[in-house]
Amino acid sequence: MSERTSRFTSLSGLAIEPVYTPDHLKDWHADRDLGLPGAFPYTRGIHSTMYRGRLWTMRQFAGFGSAEDTNRRFHYLLHQGQTGLSVAFDLPTLMGLDSDDPRAQGEVGHCGVAVSSLADMERLFDGIPLDQVTTSMTINGPAAVLFAMYLAVARKRGIPFSRLGGTLQNDILKEYIAQKEWLFPPEPHMALTVDTIAYCAAHVPKWHPISISGYHIREAGSTAVQELAFTLYDGLTYVDAAVNAGLHVDTFAPRLSFFFNVHNDFFEEIAKFRAARRLWAREMERRYHPKNPRSLQLRCHAQTAGCSLTAQQPMNNVVRTSLQALAAVLGGTQSLHTNSMDETLALPTEEAVTLALRTQQIIAAESETVNTVDPLGGSYFVESLTNRLEEGAQDYFRRLDGMGGMIRAIEGGFPQREILEASQRYQRELERGERSLVGVTDHVENRQRPIPILRIGPEVEQEQVARLSDLRKSRDPFRMAGALEEVQETAACHQNLMPALIEAVLAKATVGEICSALREVYGTYREPVVL
Repeated sequence: MSERTSRFTSLSGLAIEPVYTPDHLKDWHADRDLGLPGAFPYTRGIHSTMYRGRLWTMRQFAGFGSAEDTNRRFHYLLHQGQTGLSVAFDLPTLMGLDSDDPRAQGEVGHCGVAVSSLADMERLFDGIPLDQVTTSMTINGPAAVLFAMYLAVARKRGIPFSRLGGTLQNDILKEYIAQKEWLFPPEPHMALTVDTIAYCAAHVPKWHPISISGYHIREAGSTAVQELAFTLYDGLTYVDAAVNAGLHVDTFAPRLSFFFNVHNDFFEEIAKFRAARRLWAREMERRYHPKNPRSLQLRCHAQTAGCSLTAQQPMNNVVRTSLQALAAVLGGTQSLHTNSMDETLALPTEEAVTLALRTQQIIAAESETVNTVDPLGGSYFVESLTNRLEEGAQDYFRRLDGMGGMIRAIEGGFPQREILEASQRYQRELERGERSLVGVTDHVENRQRPIPILRIGPEVEQEQVARLSDLRKSRDPFRMAGALEEVQETAACHQNLMPALIEAVLAKATVGEICSALREVYGTYREPVVL
């Protein structure tokens, strides 16, 4: 029997041996590198009982059309057994634009929910008890503004901020690296991120003020090693910024969270989660010497790989997502989103998103993988992969340190260039037949089976524009203008912006108006050309 390929490598390019033995772990010490679940360096998980004590949060990413459309989907998912909410915002909102901005035309409600005002946020969470359900908001550039709206909704309902739980993505560094949805230059954006971290530490203690995201880095084409390295180094950059702003590491580090992609290389993805926990614990201890053990623990959400989905034979995506979800569970994630089979074609239909949720529920209830903690711990192969991923990330750490940190590296185009080269390398391997993509490179079908598609009509944008027109006519213009002036003065004085932002949204200032006001203070940013 002939070998199916001349190369056996992981998606990161790590050479894979035909069999693993103790010889592959010569410098590995179980007490130092493995330990017990819930104990430093947390290779086997941050909780001693893991899923025997509590299942991961099933948090399906949802958002489309108007606030009412998404609110109905939220209620549906909660009724189907989802245990946490996750908001997808449309592109104009992600870019700090209102739905009636000329640049938003044709994009309103298409890749997420349109939120331009506090009234939209109130409609989005109508009938949902904010003090009983945790909410994740995938928003970065204008994250502080949308968070202020969420807090304002709670205030108007009489819910103390101390009872709110959830996560704000708020990871601006990965925007410069991968997703490209920034509003301002890096330095003021970092200051705004630190403002949210400090405000949550003082007033919203159950909230995760930042979800340091490798997901979009991986979606841009990085390897698992690059995702691991750039994400954790971004995290250390935020810790540096917060400590330099006067915060003690133990006041905020226990509420930092991470967000990882789960790609197709099953064992490499499992090892990536294990290496991430160990490397984060070791770096936090070495660099900051926290007193609270929770400051060393990496908590993470995971999402199956959107970039692995194919428009060809979309039912195959159900299988891909199932394997990726299982890898996240075996890797020890605390929260999980499973992609719907139709997401490469359009927004997920109700049927598709239900099947994606059922995938998690079947793993939890029927696979029996939750019965023991870190069931692959001690595997020669998994431990070897874990070690090599950690070593690869540490090599990137040394290079980034030598460049003067992540912001300087971004300004020089280093992480962007590394990801570009990795994505091109993967594409060449597909085109040369060195890797397979079922339904695309192998087992191709000429006939495409049609599947239902969720489409957003022009009425969503029309309704949003009309609502914004009514809002601007009905609000107190003097109160709104004064609130925006206060936002600008606070930003110019380098004081914490969160109180001023909350007052601005209560004065009915819109996302676009607030971001435009801040842009006058902070300026704009042009990224370097990456060749």
